[in-house]
Amino acid sequence: MSAGDASRDGDRSPVANADVCVVGSGPAGALVADRLAADREVVVLDAGPRFDPTDRLTRQERAIRPSYDRPDVWDVGGERDAHSNSGEWFYPLNHARVKGIGGSTLHWQGMVMRLHEDDFNSKTERGVGPDWPIDYGDLRPYYAEAERELGVAGASDNPYAPPREEPHPMPAFEPSYSDSLFAEACEELGIDMHSVPNARNSETYDGRSACVGYGTCQPVCPAGAKYDATVHVDRAEEKGANVIDRAAVQRLEHDADRVTAAVYATPDGEEHRQTADAFVVACGGVETPRLLLLSESEAYPDGLANSSGTVGKFFMDHLFAGVGGTLDEPTRQNHVGFYTSACDQFYDEADEDIGPFKLEFFNYAGPSPVEMALTGDDWGDDLVDRLRDGYGTHVAMGGLVEQLPRSDSYVTLDPDRTDDHGNPVPEIHWSVGDRALRTIERANEIQRSVLEELGAEIEWVAGPDATGPAFHHMGTTRMSADPDAGVVDADCRTHDLDNCWIASSGVFPTSGAMNPTLTIAALALRVADDVRERLSQTL
Repeated sequence: MSAGDASRDGDRSPVANADVCVVGSGPAGALVADRLAADREVVVLDAGPRFDPTDRLTRQERAIRPSYDRPDVWDVGGERDAHSNSGEWFYPLNHARVKGIGGSTLHWQGMVMRLHEDDFNSKTERGVGPDWPIDYGDLRPYYAEAERELGVAGASDNPYAPPREEPHPMPAFEPSYSDSLFAEACEELGIDMHSVPNARNSETYDGRSACVGYGTCQPVCPAGAKYDATVHVDRAEEKGANVIDRAAVQRLEHDADRVTAAVYATPDGEEHRQTADAFVVACGGVETPRLLLLSESEAYPDGLANSSGTVGKFFMDHLFAGVGGTLDEPTRQNHVGFYTSACDQFYDEADEDIGPFKLEFFNYAGPSPVEMALTGDDWGDDLVDRLRDGYGTHVAMGGLVEQLPRSDSYVTLDPDRTDDHGNPVPEIHWSVGDRALRTIERANEIQRSVLEELGAEIEWVAGPDATGPAFHHMGTTRMSADPDAGVVDADCRTHDLDNCWIASSGVFPTSGAMNPTLTIAALALRVADDVRERLSQTL
């Protein structure tokens, strides 16, 4: 409902005279809508519902009960969210997304790092992958603005971080007790630890409370201390934007040079056409290429904005590397649901053979007492004894590893399976590559050395044969200076269409090894500025 038009509550009909139509209300779409709504008529279409914030405690309870899987927490699944896999590597897509107002930030962990300078120049500096058509300097002021908008707690104690122009909006979270244990081992090994930028409040910020330590950040923060995109959806509505939930966009109508309408379906079975002067597609690295492929026409027989043939290609995700075990002393895990210390020391050593990676010192190794209690069949003293024996001595390190863009890693349409509207579902064909697997091995070497220095008994290793995705969808609508090499230009405007932008990690030409949301937010703010400027020139 728009604050400027309360009568639209429950009304999913198109908005007349819209200047901008945004598809998707995750962090990218929400930031674009908020930035443009003050002086433009903005409408946001999202396939999912508007979740009631008072239900978050119920969703938290789901998250900790073993009878629920992660997608169940935010009602993901069923025919609406059907997908398929065809690659050698299985991709659990429904563990990675939330369909609804706020998008994936409803269940993300909230880590927000800037990409490093060399990440934008991978071909030049590392000898692999393409260079971006923009560099760190182009995004640097938008990174700072994104940190203010999301509310980032951090410190300037990371000597390996890219240059910044001002402090983070909030002070960093204090190192945890287990961080102090890691610090002793890392000092012996000559490994540097530093704080981690978090999109959660270390103090009251922007009308939201400080973190109160629920420990269930992923997949739900009941306190609202962790940023999610409903913050900017609400602001956009206060400025007059119209946000229409459960409005699944089926296709984008267009002529040879412009998008003319977003055709969307509503729960009553009706289809509507939302026209606008400008369109911003912000529905993620899987649903965005799917929508473009569903919008094929005589002008674009291989999918909209796909004259390059790269829509859906070069699908990337970060890979997980980890080592864990137990100590013969308490480590005080699961007091918070995020990590407070990291190591970027080895990140910029990347070259053709080994990719960039970052290391993480976990605060949530092993099961929490609640999880242990809910999975047992004992009671009373037996339960207490089991919890005392099994909780509190776990320790673990994690890490993210870059995957290079590969032509044999892609998102396409499944020819045999359809969703609840009869459209082909996304098919994920995920390929990884040897460089990423070698990088995992390198990360494991360092992680193992730290835990051995601690005196831990190592009980598991997430190495090349046991890795998985970090659920960061990148590369499927990539940015390029050459129209034949990508989908969007340096401003994230599609090469083929004058009035269509893509705001998503899908535009990343390379992935780096940093969590992507801060870069998504910075690019979204930059997209909004470009849309405003071109609208002012009568786009």
